[in-house]
Amino acid sequence: MPNDTGQDTILAAEHISHTYSGPNGGIPALHDVTLHLSRESFVCLVGPSGGGKSTLLRILAGLLHPSEGQARLESEPITRAQRRIGIVFQQANLMPWRTVTGNLSLPLELAGIPLAERQQRTQAMIELTGLDGFEDVYPAALSGGMAQRVAIGRALIHDPEVLLLDEPFGSLDALTREQMGEELLRIWARHRKTVLMVTHSIPEAVLLADRVLVMSPRPGRLVNDITIPLPRPRALDLLHRSDFVALTERLRHSIRPVTRPAL
Repeated sequence: MPNDTGQDTILAAEHISHTYSGPNGGIPALHDVTLHLSRESFVCLVGPSGGGKSTLLRILAGLLHPSEGQARLESEPITRAQRRIGIVFQQANLMPWRTVTGNLSLPLELAGIPLAERQQRTQAMIELTGLDGFEDVYPAALSGGMAQRVAIGRALIHDPEVLLLDEPFGSLDALTREQMGEELLRIWARHRKTVLMVTHSIPEAVLLADRVLVMSPRPGRLVNDITIPLPRPRALDLLHRSDFVALTERLRHSIRPVTRPAL
């Protein structure tokens, strides 16, 4: 079972199962999922659509209570959303009536941070996420990539220890997606948050992650844990190296047996 059970574990799922209620009975989404993430690690989660990946992230974020099992942040059970965990969804979900600055600063406003500190931290996040010159722009005028920069900055601005990313680049074109992957690597290198990211892109998972966890079709189970030994820092020129290609093929073959439909 995929694990990293060292003493520096910060985020854990312990025997988590979840079933959604439906008109014709329960719909199982997850079955007996256990994982442990080390502090400052970057882990990607891959698998077929509908396999419970988003459900798992929502449970780890404290947005959903599992039917069975428990999520933990260090030794504390995760029972509700908390500032130590940030989450970014596939859609940026920005408030259309607030500018980039207003969207970024919202978590600080809700936390009651004084104005001077809000302004300082918001400006620092604008610089970190490459949003200089867009401070007064409203979401309707942003490209998809720029909107996701704002969403990532909003999740990071209250300095969480863990960042959960649910297919954050899934709605972007291929070129923008690659650029955002590089931006995410740059941000992670500077702040070293613990990251768990759902993606359907095998090359993206290999480029970004220390480990890639493979999930089965619904009900989702963790069926493989592949270490990515590529040295850091990483850049897009890795995509054409033979060791990178070999890792993507290994990951692709590890997914194929659990996703091939029965004959």
